[in-house]
Amino acid sequence: MSLTQRGRAHLWPRFVIPGWQHVGMIATAADYAWFTFGRFIYDEYTDLREAYCFTLVRGLTPGQVLARTGAEGLPPMGLKELIKAGVSDLGRSGSGHSHFFGIAPIGDWAFIVEPNGFMGVLPSIAGRLSAGTRLVSHFRNVNGQEDFLWMEDGQERLALEPSCSDIDSFTKLDEEFTEIARQVEFDAAHSSESFFAMAEYLTGVKVTPELLEQSVYLCGVAPSSQ
Repeated sequence: MSLTQRGRAHLWPRFVIPGWQHVGMIATAADYAWFTFGRFIYDEYTDLREAYCFTLVRGLTPGQVLARTGAEGLPPMGLKELIKAGVSDLGRSGSGHSHFFGIAPIGDWAFIVEPNGFMGVLPSIAGRLSAGTRLVSHFRNVNGQEDFLWMEDGQERLALEPSCSDIDSFTKLDEEFTEIARQVEFDAAHSSESFFAMAEYLTGVKVTPELLEQSVYLCGVAPSSQ
């Protein structure tokens, strides 16, 4: 597997996030093997492992996420309910909405979880979510297609998607991305896990089984036309 780049990455010098710096070990793909390990062993989280979009937006409340996406609010759910709703389209029938998601506040970040969704990597919606702040999102669908998106104040900083059309593309990416890939020990053969590590590198938020399972998610459905 290789990666192709949409646009050009312009990273902040030294990747320093204002008000936060890396402490201790930098996460790598191996640190997120727990998420993908069970992909072919069915359990209650298999549907999420196979198709998801995880998005982190700094400084927004769940209510602000709903407002910026033009979403209709739904009652809070736990992870199991969220997955079931996302896979079954619960709450979307007849509403004219197409993006179902849940939001949990994680420190100063809004953590958006989309089972079987992709709203977070759509530049039109991600641009609004990132207005005045930082957004980092990564996506995978049941066909193995993946995307990674980093935006700052509505501007795309880094957008990656797997491609087998150019086997050399990974080594030809912008040198700033090459540096961040080196920091997280990017493994093109395990890009899903590597994207988790990249997201942690850029946000300081470590996604863990406990975080996913113990969070309560304010839910919403956003119109595709927004």
